[in-house]
Amino acid sequence: MDTRRLIHTLVSICMFLMLASCGRTVQPVATSQPVVPPPTARPSDTPEPSPTSIVFVPATLAPTNTPPPTITPIPPCTNMLTFVSDVTIPDNTIITAGSIVDKQWRVKNTGTCDWDGRYRLRAGYGTDLGLGEQSLYPARSGSEAVLHIVFTAPLNPGSYSSTWQAVAPDGSLFGDIVTITIIVQ
Repeated sequence: MDTRRLIHTLVSICMFLMLASCGRTVQPVATSQPVVPPPTARPSDTPEPSPTSIVFVPATLAPTNTPPPTITPIPPCTNMLTFVSDVTIPDNTIITAGSIVDKQWRVKNTGTCDWDGRYRLRAGYGTDLGLGEQSLYPARSGSEAVLHIVFTAPLNPGSYSSTWQAVAPDGSLFGDIVTITIIVQ
């Protein structure tokens, strides 16, 4: 085998290997012409790139068929109030007619909703002792709070009881009822 043919064969193999490593299939072409390298190009002889050039995107940048992440809806929170203890004015405390009654209850937010300014405390049955709906003290889920209402004792002697319950922003009542029972003299 002569030197020219050997060079031609080696160049063909190298080209085949280079093209094969790019993921393209190369069909060998038989030629009887010797391979002659092109003349060195001068800057003015350099052709402009064709607008139809093929661009290969590496596999790491190629689009994938990965499904979009699933969004798990967050379930709504639950409202719950648990009575813990009377802080002031135990039931059946004797009160002077017309006096100020500072009633406090310790409660726990045992629901999963945090109480904010939209939560209220509403009079239930019995007498409201002159008060309507009151703000429910803000409390994070799992924490304790002291509910505080200042009443005025009725002027007429007798036994008075007032019940109160928490109200959610949607108007629904929830949790334990808190009560004040006083004896006015």
